[in-house]
This record gives sequence, structure tokens and C-alpha cells, in this order.
Amino acid sequence: MIQYDRPDASGPKTSTYIRSPTDDPASLKAALAAALGVRAVVKKCRTVFLVGQTRIHLDEVAELGRFIELEVVLTPAQTEAEGVKIAQRLMAELAIEPQDLIAGAYVDLMTAQPCEAT
Repeated sequence: MIQYDRPDASGPKTSTYIRSPTDDPASLKAALAAALGVRAVVKKCRTVFLVGQTRIHLDEVAELGRFIELEVVLTPAQTEAEGVKIAQRLMAELAIEPQDLIAGAYVDLMTAQPCEAT
């Protein structure tokens, strides 16, 4: 299980996370669902490339489409501003414009979509 903490804002942002390995994911899922409920299920296929200290995630998300995420992994000596510069340089090289950026997580995009009539 991975818990993320990051602001819902477009553009470069700091992200912290906690990884908690489990050898019984089904039991963990059932316990969390019983305790907290299920807001949505995000199904995605992710391909990851490493360019320098940046992880480039290419995601195919069911019901949403294709996305790219740049995750600059800072060293302890680097500042957030240095990470932003690295991300902006890669964005320019990949022709990603500021207006292409989205705020929030995939689950936010999924739950914001209007329901279709049946």
C-alpha cells in the first residue's frame, strides 16, 4: 500500500509518501474497505522510464485516457526549486505546455465526471 500526500494543484509540487509492504493484499484491501469505504477504483497500466533522477510515468487509465507524470526524486542536498527546474526542462523537451497540466489525482478526475444515464 502506498499513501501519498501532495497538494491538488497543477504544476510541479512536492509529494511525500509512505510505502507499507504487505504479504496479504486481499486482506488489507478488505480491512481498509470495511473501515473507510471505497470512493473509486482506479485501474491503470503504467510504464516507467528513468531519465537522470526523474521517473517518467506513462499511464493508461481506464475511463480517463493517457497521461504522463514526471517525478523528480530529489537528493537530500537538493532544494524544491532545483527539482522544479529539472521538471520544467523535461517538460520543454517533451513539449508539455503549462496549460496541459492537471491538478488532483486520477480518482478526483473519475469522481468529477458526470454519471451517464442508463
